[in-house]
Amino acid sequence: MRRSERILMHAALLVLILSCVSCTPGVRISAQSWQGEISGAHTVIYYGCNFSEDPETVVLLDTEGDQYTIEPYAPDFKYRIRKVVDTRDAFPHIEGFLRCNTAYQGSQVKRIVAPGGQTVGYEVRPVYDPFVYGVRDVISVDYQLSGDRVIAYIRLDPAIEKLLYGGSSAIED
Repeated sequence: MRRSERILMHAALLVLILSCVSCTPGVRISAQSWQGEISGAHTVIYYGCNFSEDPETVVLLDTEGDQYTIEPYAPDFKYRIRKVVDTRDAFPHIEGFLRCNTAYQGSQVKRIVAPGGQTVGYEVRPVYDPFVYGVRDVISVDYQLSGDRVIAYIRLDPAIEKLLYGGSSAIED
């Protein structure tokens, strides 16, 4: 086998391996900005607020009575669940929970939508003072549909994570 054939074979093998590694089971679903009213019964998932000034904080509302269940992809100590709550009664508590960071300035609601257009639940995320973190929205939440479960992958925006935990930028590795 000539050298050029080996290089081509290795490149093809590398592309195949990388494409298989990036494949994850399930379907990505979206969260869309929502200005409407939220009513009915929901399971409330309080994620974050594990220490003072924790910016990685969000509340997920899992709609009761539908075929889907929202689950955060995180260890149990990162979130708390309150089963079947009337959403109108829950919002004062949700707002209080999101206020665990002094940079809190308000909240933003997003509707989590299944592939068929059905509302699976809602996401209530904090909006922060941009002078503290450089941006108002500091978290990234991705949703993946796996059977009847909606897995929520919640993390800080990488730039914010580096700002908070990355150390000094004056010292390069």
